[in-house]
Amino acid sequence: MAGTARHDREMKVKAEQQLKTTNNPIEKLRFQCLSRGSSGIKGLGRTFRIMDDDGNKKIDFKEFKKGLRDYGVDIEPEEVQEMYNAFDRDGSGSIDFDEFLVSLRPPISKARKNLIQKAFRKLDKTGDGVITVEDLRGVYNASHHPKYQNGEWTEDQVFRTFLDSFDTPGDADGEVTYDEFFNYYVGVSASIDHDAYFDVMMRKAWKL
Repeated sequence: MAGTARHDREMKVKAEQQLKTTNNPIEKLRFQCLSRGSSGIKGLGRTFRIMDDDGNKKIDFKEFKKGLRDYGVDIEPEEVQEMYNAFDRDGSGSIDFDEFLVSLRPPISKARKNLIQKAFRKLDKTGDGVITVEDLRGVYNASHHPKYQNGEWTEDQVFRTFLDSFDTPGDADGEVTYDEFFNYYVGVSASIDHDAYFDVMMRKAWKL
């Protein structure tokens, strides 16, 4: 019901093809992330978040280089500097973490952004800006899940697994913020060329 495995496969293939044709350093990193599927950008974000020891939400060049290496990004050493310079627009010698993630996201149309916001608002029943298991009751039907049908999982387990698909990989806390939800669907969106198809998919999935 979230993004499908097919979208992930299509996105990986598309990103790998685009990677071969771009010379733009920001696009190179974006396509490297997207070639890992819809959670690729979130995964890189998590790598940098772990490295931010002093919690200042800034990334210097040394941290940037280490983060790319830890995440296993395949980039030539001279390209790393070029990439860093592209993100460090004001030449201050450090990158703002949130701005970095925003730059890395694939461009997305206003129409798609509105649908993602609409879906999040529908799921966030309490309106506190976070989706939890409680929010999903009555909005997401667990009875169709095969593991619920064969008695292997409870309704809460189905909900939690569902939330984990949006959550930051390796750091799932059972709560999904708007940013996590948005990043997830920006990833899914990257594999869909037409707004009309994205529109139908979102409306069908969330009964918007």
